[in-house]
Amino acid sequence: MTDISINTETRSSLRSRSKFADPNFTVKGEPRAQVALDRLETLWINTGTLCNIECTNCYIQSSPENDRLVYMTADEVSLFLDEITAFSLGTREIGFTGGEPFMNPDILEMARNALSRGHEVLILTNAMQPMQRKRIKAGLLELLAEFGPKLTLRVSLDHYTRELHETERGPRTWERVVDGLDWLSENGFRIAIAGRTCWNEDEAAERQGYADLITAHGWALNAQNPAEVMLFPEMDETLDVPEITNRCWNLLGVAPSSIMCATSRMVVKRKGEERPTVLPCTLLPYDRAFNMGSTLQEAARTHGGMFDQGAVKLCHPHCSRFCVLGGGSCSA
Repeated sequence: MTDISINTETRSSLRSRSKFADPNFTVKGEPRAQVALDRLETLWINTGTLCNIECTNCYIQSSPENDRLVYMTADEVSLFLDEITAFSLGTREIGFTGGEPFMNPDILEMARNALSRGHEVLILTNAMQPMQRKRIKAGLLELLAEFGPKLTLRVSLDHYTRELHETERGPRTWERVVDGLDWLSENGFRIAIAGRTCWNEDEAAERQGYADLITAHGWALNAQNPAEVMLFPEMDETLDVPEITNRCWNLLGVAPSSIMCATSRMVVKRKGEERPTVLPCTLLPYDRAFNMGSTLQEAARTHGGMFDQGAVKLCHPHCSRFCVLGGGSCSA
């Protein structure tokens, strides 16, 4: 990328603003880094923000009352899958996130549609009551029988101990999620675990803790494999994090193509809006400044504001802390 020259007066003005305020320049007046879409490897579908529990630190504020993102319907998802086919995008994976995806009444139909088109499907779940309903279990077993390992369920298990997991998820959540993982593993589903790194614990020790738990339950998982036990950095917009400039790629030894928005997009449907909206990634569900359009085709040619011909300007604290510095990625 070519740095954009700006005069001294403009730089001084930019320095007086807050971080991440300007889409083109940092608060120090340096050209802001941006990430172009290399390929649409993963399309995320937010199934809605309603959830059966309310966690202490949920970046999307999911709860039994939060319906700011309403349920996506099977017909709406099908339109995006049609686009992938029509434009030969070669998308490998369709990810379903929430909220709790198994609260959406169309989740099984949406997953089947994606699987039947040849995509891999990843469902993020807390594996609690919504997933454990008889109808859902029966439907999952049918999908497993038909599509096998092309279906993955990633279960949120914030720590390998009951105490710290329930610090985040609330009392009496441990046994229910463990029951869900037991059922998934016993029935041969491809599973993964999503944990957190907010416990000030050495990663090797944390992975060993998960390994001991996995061994005790006989789950088909390798805690040392980051694709099977994913440890995510926390997302806190109030923390002071550095902005990412063009120079940072070389300084950090990070390639723009390794960042999540180089290979993925997310679709949400906000309450009160007629059509779904395409966003750069899973981390920015509410910020309308990151709207890219109502179709994948519109998103590819978005320009102005936070985008330049579809390239995403890293203009949010999550871009820095989670993706560039934290190395986080939500895909499998």
